Amino acid sequence: MRQLAKRKKNCFKKLEIMKTVKFGIIGCGLMGREFASATARWCHLPVMHLRPELVAICNRTLSQEKIDWFTDNFTSIKQVTDDYKLILANPEIEAVYIPVPHHLHEEFYCAAIKAGKHLMGEKPFGIDKQANDAICAMMKQHSDCFVRCSSEFPFIPGLQRIGDMIERKLFGTILEVNSGFLHSSDLDPNKPINWKRLVEYNGVYGCMGDLGMHACHMPFRAGWYPKNVRAILSNVVTERPDGKGKMVPCETWDNATLFCEAREPDTGKSFPLTIKTQRLAPGEKDTWYFEVLGTQTSVRFSSKNTNALEVMEYNGGEQVWQKIDMGHETAFKSITGGIFEFGFSDAILQMWAAFLYELEHGTPPKKFAGCVTPEEVAYSHRLFTAALESHNNTSTVVV
Repeated sequence: MRQLAKRKKNCFKKLEIMKTVKFGIIGCGLMGREFASATARWCHLPVMHLRPELVAICNRTLSQEKIDWFTDNFTSIKQVTDDYKLILANPEIEAVYIPVPHHLHEEFYCAAIKAGKHLMGEKPFGIDKQANDAICAMMKQHSDCFVRCSSEFPFIPGLQRIGDMIERKLFGTILEVNSGFLHSSDLDPNKPINWKRLVEYNGVYGCMGDLGMHACHMPFRAGWYPKNVRAILSNVVTERPDGKGKMVPCETWDNATLFCEAREPDTGKSFPLTIKTQRLAPGEKDTWYFEVLGTQTSVRFSSKNTNALEVMEYNGGEQVWQKIDMGHETAFKSITGGIFEFGFSDAILQMWAAFLYELEHGTPPKKFAGCVTPEEVAYSHRLFTAALESHNNTSTVVV
């Protein structure tokens, strides 16, 4: 009986420690559902002292099927609406996740910040640099709001290990860095057009706006910011079916290759940094990759084999790449055993743990265990704007 009483006491103590942040979702598509699912898996994170609770959802075209999925699975939801302003006016809601098309970012994100809500937004965090500048200006007026941008890539165990290696300065002199996000979702020219292929909704950045922050997150967090860029952009599929029997213009960039010059923060030495974002990448289902080549250590990772990290240490002898099985080596402790493979839903959960941890503590637990900051996403707009100029003028442009 004493042991039972002790266990009950410890249980109550944990319940008292665990605090709740009440969330609303504005935009109930794929990523909205991913976040909702992550809130249901919060028990996977035994050391977190803060947890999200989903209390409201909003979507402009809410089907009953979509409403039912949320309300059947999340009994905590008390508000369902098609007007985002009602979510922001709800005093119970402390934070919002707003995964909506790019053309809505400026309006929705500025309104959320002005309403005093903590915000997780989506890349590119404004359809263009002007929109991002407006969001950043609103943040300066409401500095008490915690604002971050979504990007799951660095929370994969292989990338966490690379981040640790960067912090420990194991690479020697950096020779070259390559980062990219490739998939083949648009390889079929008969695929009907959607909002991501329309400039008025996606923006002039094309694939850079949709995929670019994922490829920029690791280099930017390392302090490897591009100083200049020579960009080659491709619009291969210039028209697509509209789903109604007609062909319509498809004017967004399908592929982008950015050849950049970056510098090591400590030494100021320059090195080439290549960033690729592609929607037409044959053989690539959905591939993130990251590679650092150094005089002492080199490392490469691809999500094609999420469990593998390739490392080569060089000390004057043979050059031998070794392959490390990473398992479940996460930034935020999980109940999943360390030998098991890591998946996309795990990356989502880790990213949201990073958001809640930094909201509570004011800083990430380590450098590469934090979400994209407003400063990092603002620099991506500088880079993508320079890339457009570079491509148009066939020249190298200062970022």
